[in-house]
Amino acid sequence: MYKHLLVPVDGSDTSKLAVDKAAVLAKAFGSRVTVIYVIDPYPFTGVGTDFAYGQAEYLSAATAEANEAIKHAKHLLDQSGVTVDSSVIEAHTAWRGIVEAGETLDADLIVMGSHGRSGLEKLVLGSVTQAVLSHTKLPVLVARG
Repeated sequence: MYKHLLVPVDGSDTSKLAVDKAAVLAKAFGSRVTVIYVIDPYPFTGVGTDFAYGQAEYLSAATAEANEAIKHAKHLLDQSGVTVDSSVIEAHTAWRGIVEAGETLDADLIVMGSHGRSGLEKLVLGSVTQAVLSHTKLPVLVARG
């Protein structure tokens, strides 16, 4: 039924839960899995030139964080006997990177975690999962943390 699962990770406990769910599905359906981490390459756009000096440091730290999250996800999937590909993707927003990756990689299911924030916290912080659900045409399995 599902031949290619896309699993966006961010290193959080909820993304680890999503990796676990993806492993179960991949084994059941014989699916291949692609794990991605989305980095915003220009997070300081529009806030002034003073922040531009920290751009290289930011990208270095973000890439290290991305590689660590992907390494951990790949380890969990490898332990489950699941074939996994991975990549770090650059996009202006995480949700946009996830939606575009799903289309580009011909995934047929996105498996992702949700922190389950509500109220003012959700309003202030936004919700990557909610944005993905609103903008993708692919089915999405949400693992709630």
